[in-house]
Amino acid sequence: MRVLLAGGGTAGHTSPLLATADALRRLDESVEVTALGTPRGLEGRVVPEAGYPLEMIPPVPLPRRPNADLARVPARLRGAVKAAREVIERVRPDVVVGFGGYVSVPAYLAARKRVPLVVHEGNALPGIANKLGARFTTHVATSFPETPLRHATYTGLPIRRIISTLDRPAMRDEARRTFGLDPDRPTLMVTGGSQGARRLNQSVSGAHEALLAAGVQVLHVVGPNGEASVAREAGQPPYVVLPYVDRMDLAYAAADLVVCRAGANTVTEVSAVGLPAVFVPLPIGNGEQDLNARPVVDAGGGLLVQDAALTPEWVAATVPGLVTDPARLAEMSAAAADLIPRDADEKLARMVLGAAR
Repeated sequence: MRVLLAGGGTAGHTSPLLATADALRRLDESVEVTALGTPRGLEGRVVPEAGYPLEMIPPVPLPRRPNADLARVPARLRGAVKAAREVIERVRPDVVVGFGGYVSVPAYLAARKRVPLVVHEGNALPGIANKLGARFTTHVATSFPETPLRHATYTGLPIRRIISTLDRPAMRDEARRTFGLDPDRPTLMVTGGSQGARRLNQSVSGAHEALLAAGVQVLHVVGPNGEASVAREAGQPPYVVLPYVDRMDLAYAAADLVVCRAGANTVTEVSAVGLPAVFVPLPIGNGEQDLNARPVVDAGGGLLVQDAALTPEWVAATVPGLVTDPARLAEMSAAAADLIPRDADEKLARMVLGAAR
């Protein structure tokens, strides 16, 4: 059996794609998996590193506002659909699976009426690509139970086994040694996702004096183009700044609390491993990040802070007291971990195999 998985751009699409690919191979070793992406995305690096072949088609970004690029979309889309159809004719998949984003629309249009189609929506609020894809198939999976999408079945968001099977307490000492952190200090992690987040970087680093004065050490993942300027004196807790972390399982294990965006992948991973979070939704888009975090926040597993409200003053006034409160962190951890399914990768893989057969 051959499966073509279409998705790319950021980790929000590539991570569930790779988790599903791995689950397919675990369930049936004979399955041949090929990924479909664009030259712009993270998939150009992470898919080959994971050992899967990658086919490329031209990206077709959809402008959020009317502008000159909008007039170019039809021609670009025709070219991308033609390229996707050529990939399908060459790979000859038994099923095409789309995870949304730029690459999925051409894949859906190319596969329509030719190959069985499965759609997975990562966010609580579906995007344009998957609204279209859900019109072409009854095999539709969602990461959140209330996602308003035709034919939807709630499976959860596929996450990598190295994350879904993580035992944070058991890995804590090794994880902190890996990042040069003190094994016994309360630890804050900061991450804005694969691209970083300027607001998070500036607000947390701007509150570093309050954090260090409270004995809090920080693992700050600023993103490939981000920065965090922190002045430390001898004897103060570590404040580790990194552009990127490949082993997010170790980063999660090292942390007692995370300040992060609320993309579906981030919400699912930190909640599944029971890591209490301060979610700061991205202030652009259609509000999907706010909706992604709401179930975890309502259950008591995290806090929700709007982007404009996350200031150095807010961080200094709120985070040191929270990250140094083990009893409250334990309550938040239990609330988050009980909410998120850890087997979404196999649920989606079984849907894919069923659609192909």
